[in-house]
Amino acid sequence: MKALHTNLAPAAIGPYSQAIEVNGIIFASGQLPIDPATGEFAEGGIKGQTRQALNNASHIMEEAGTDLSHVVKTTVYLADMSDFADMNEVYSTFFKEPYPARSAVSVKALPKGALVEVECIAVK
Repeated sequence: MKALHTNLAPAAIGPYSQAIEVNGIIFASGQLPIDPATGEFAEGGIKGQTRQALNNASHIMEEAGTDLSHVVKTTVYLADMSDFADMNEVYSTFFKEPYPARSAVSVKALPKGALVEVECIAVK
């Protein structure tokens, strides 16, 4: 196992790694919509937060020597399922066919009051 870390994504806020690589598979922890430069949530509601969470995931993939085109599975956690369409609009700009498999679930709450969190699994 190799722990991955980049300063271009928010640091872990608990006892976990930004990502772990094992046998060419990258398991990225859920990415909150925190701008690592400011330590604050991205502005722009669910669209801005989705964009930031996926930018963070992209930087982690780059640290692993790959990119979002190698993502095979994502899980999107939403604080409010009524934000699904707006999240999906932004999400669709980050991935091309063949799209990764995806689950999208509504949760009671996300860390720090985020509107969205996105985790990814990629294969090199």
